[in-house]
Amino acid sequence: MVIKGISGKATQIDSDALLVGTFQGEHSLCGVTADIDEVLGGAISQRIDRGEFEGKDGEVSIVHTLGKLPVRIVAIAGLGERAKFGVDKIRVAAGSASRDLRKLHCTRIAMALVGIGGIDSEASVEAMVQGAILGLYDFVRYKKPESPGVEEILVVDTEDKQSARLDQGISQGKIVAEATNLARDMVNEPSNFMTPTRMADVAKGIAESQSIAVDILGPGDMEKMGMGALLGVARGSTEDPRLIVLSYRGDPDSKGSIGFVGKGVTFDSGGISIKPSKDMHEMKGDMAGAAAVLAAIGAISQLELKVNVTVIVPAAENLPGGTALKPGDILRAMNGKTIEVLNTDAEGRLILADALSYAVTQGISPLIDLATLTGACYVALGNVYSGAFTNDQPFLDRVLKGAADAGERLWPMPMPEEYRTQIKSDIADIKNIGGRYGGAITAALFLKEFVGDVPWVHIDIAGKELSKENSGYLVKGATGVGVRTLVQLGMSLAK
Repeated sequence: MVIKGISGKATQIDSDALLVGTFQGEHSLCGVTADIDEVLGGAISQRIDRGEFEGKDGEVSIVHTLGKLPVRIVAIAGLGERAKFGVDKIRVAAGSASRDLRKLHCTRIAMALVGIGGIDSEASVEAMVQGAILGLYDFVRYKKPESPGVEEILVVDTEDKQSARLDQGISQGKIVAEATNLARDMVNEPSNFMTPTRMADVAKGIAESQSIAVDILGPGDMEKMGMGALLGVARGSTEDPRLIVLSYRGDPDSKGSIGFVGKGVTFDSGGISIKPSKDMHEMKGDMAGAAAVLAAIGAISQLELKVNVTVIVPAAENLPGGTALKPGDILRAMNGKTIEVLNTDAEGRLILADALSYAVTQGISPLIDLATLTGACYVALGNVYSGAFTNDQPFLDRVLKGAADAGERLWPMPMPEEYRTQIKSDIADIKNIGGRYGGAITAALFLKEFVGDVPWVHIDIAGKELSKENSGYLVKGATGVGVRTLVQLGMSLAK
């Protein structure tokens, strides 16, 4: 899909469709929308006056121009209440409208939302481009597309005053959105294709296309380093595990590197502690954290950010084979700590234990991990907010700021030491599950055992990796959650 900026009057734009926006509860139109409404003889304002269109978030109304404009369709996108307006509303509007216009066989879509609501022009362009690319995403590798694809997005600059900044917004928005869609592709892939080996191949492809070093470690390497937790989880599968390490050196003058660690369970049956069959097919998405960190480092490299980033992905399948890990078994992690396994379905924290330990031995700091870790976090925060845990509040504040700027939602969660007793084992240093309550917290406390004094943030994305429906720039299936937050964090550190 081609995306380019054009300048001129919106009433003279030649494309299949033109997108404009208006705020909820405002009957007096302004700017580009007012100009279009005048040419259409008040078609938009009359629709609002009759209550046929309210301007709510994600609401889209279609007006056929009947030859009054060069475009055949005008799409009016709701931007919500002006007082609550922000950059993410532009993403939502662009995503919803683009998807609706594709259904009407529009292959060329012009968008006139630059600088709307007082938002910085570059920021609004970036959000518009992201919204369109994300909203039009369709995983059609194994089926025929239901409608023709959109071939061209035209970003309309009606003032033509900041073309260089607009081009920057288009470029940056495209890179970040396409990275998010790469993560979506990985999560949507069935697990018979997205195995640990295949994930390593994807990582190699990202590295080869960018200035990124790659190292893929196999079972023999893990044995030598004492990664008993990762190897233990992989025991039940005929697929060998992989430890994927990517390194981007955007700031060669600095010896340090931030670490992104992603849980890469390419299919999670629960192992011997097997899950119910209902919705088990969704467990192909238990590697969404891995997909996010791999896609993010690719985008950071494309953006040529002056920051050093190391990505570490422990990749394995969790299956109940004859050699599978059993409840009651004890594993020894890379840092020497012994783990009593009471539930083999609490496997994500096991493979992350070795990945985090490896990061610490490599001197990588600070660390941030993304993982579809606990159903408890899904229950606590639903399908919108991810939970964020930390041992370093200033670092968490920076991550929260990055998420807010990126339009992704994180909620800081407590990690009180009083809960530590729940994961105390009678026969090992630690056990892999706590009691019935506070499961997301005890899982975070488990991970804390493997980061030492390194500043660290754990993000539990369980329930946020998949969307049940199309909404705004989210589409049914994988969401690519976490990619935009990590890239935004990279931008912040580079500055």
